[in-house]
Amino acid sequence: MRLRRKTSESRGIIETIQDRLRLLADPKRAQGLQRFFKTGPGQYGAGDRFLGIRVPQLRKLSREYGDCSVEDALALLRSPIHEERLLALLLLMRGFAEGPESTRKRIYNSYLSHSHYVNNWDLVDISAQHIIGAFLWDKDRSPLYPLAKSENLWERRIAIMATLFFIRQGRFEETLKISAMLLGDEEDLIHKAVGWMLREVGKRELRAEEDFLEKHYKKMPRTMLRYAIERFPDAKRRQYLQGEILARG
Repeated sequence: MRLRRKTSESRGIIETIQDRLRLLADPKRAQGLQRFFKTGPGQYGAGDRFLGIRVPQLRKLSREYGDCSVEDALALLRSPIHEERLLALLLLMRGFAEGPESTRKRIYNSYLSHSHYVNNWDLVDISAQHIIGAFLWDKDRSPLYPLAKSENLWERRIAIMATLFFIRQGRFEETLKISAMLLGDEEDLIHKAVGWMLREVGKRELRAEEDFLEKHYKKMPRTMLRYAIERFPDAKRRQYLQGEILARG
């Protein structure tokens, strides 16, 4: 299926999707999700609203409505409801994967212009590699670096999470460069994302991860380091945490 339904049908399609979502809503689960995703005043997800729908249910709907237009998906992405934005991203991912290069470019550009709606860690993590990373794989990857320098937490997370696509192809340069850029980031959600991506590098080429860690681990935030060394043997983890690893010349 492709994102190709006529724009004139958009209102009806969006209302139909929203009706389906509300039938799946679980108010008790929604309350738990609002706590889990830190939606209170001053928290990173402040003001986000949930229906309480599980991701597998949203994936199923994305298959069912996979022929809606890019415009429809973007309209849904602008919703204040978290699950509607997540479904929109799943629809865009499906359209990107199945569409021609012109559609892929349009979805990539639309994703960047709507990045302020990709505004929680699960939304970033489920989509950045499949749209931003996949589009830039065979192109100039310089657009990642302004994102990594952005004042917006979620754009910085998009930058590092997009590189998971490259990691899975066995290429680590952007991951390591962006990780170095984010060493001084103040946000815990960035520390976790960078540590996770370094760990993913290490799964494929341990030497590349350890070279990076030996150079930077003493100034890395503790959470970032813990995530990066999670799979290391206990003795080596202790050495890193106690500052006992020496960089090789």
